[in-house]
Amino acid sequence: MTGKIRIKDIENIVKSMEVDEALKYLEEAGQQSGLCLDRLILKYRKLKAARDEEIERFSKMCSYENMLYNDGIELIAGVDEAGRGPLAGPVVAAAVILPKDIFIEKLNDSKKLTAKQRDALFDIIRKKAVSYGIGIVDEKCIDEINIINATKKAMDIAISKLNPQPQTVLFDAIELDNLKIPQISIVKGDQKSISIAAASILAKVTRDRILVEMDSIYPQYGFSKHKGYGTGEHISAIKKYGICPIHRVSYTKNFTA
Repeated sequence: MTGKIRIKDIENIVKSMEVDEALKYLEEAGQQSGLCLDRLILKYRKLKAARDEEIERFSKMCSYENMLYNDGIELIAGVDEAGRGPLAGPVVAAAVILPKDIFIEKLNDSKKLTAKQRDALFDIIRKKAVSYGIGIVDEKCIDEINIINATKKAMDIAISKLNPQPQTVLFDAIELDNLKIPQISIVKGDQKSISIAAASILAKVTRDRILVEMDSIYPQYGFSKHKGYGTGEHISAIKKYGICPIHRVSYTKNFTA
């Protein structure tokens, strides 16, 4: 390393490196070049601390999966849903089998993520998953069989699309009575299991995109904003325009004459 190298040059070099590699490079570069790289070194030490904290958080979310791996079970599906509460649109379930020893940065309960983060993770999960399946049950079926049964039906559909089929299924605080595969119900499972968290993201993004499409067909309701949930704006639109074909009649009867 020559004395002519500039701090800006070093900054550009480490941009393409992993955090650990960058930190090592900076510490050596500071000694060899005589340049004061304290600011850059501090920046990358903070990045390393944040990365280590993220790895630890992710590791804690692998506890159920690791327990099953230790028992010789390798095909573990996480299942979750989106859309139990909205006044309009389907309920969507997703089932995901992730590979062993995977690390996906920022993977978490979909409700704790921004829309931009969910969209990015949606693509990563689909690319890295061993298998995934999506189940969609529309508003008419929800009205006919109720939301609990519709949710379970969507989950059944999602699981049936997995290939290979899982050896164990992890659910977020729900059980499927007629599922032939061993299952574990976990309270707040989308915060405690990477498999369920991955499923929650696939379900949420899939459903949100459906409602955005519906917004172009029924623009007066603002579906792209609230995704069918009962916001003040949405309820006012129902009172003004009545319901449209994707509204759940059983959910909206209090807002219509």
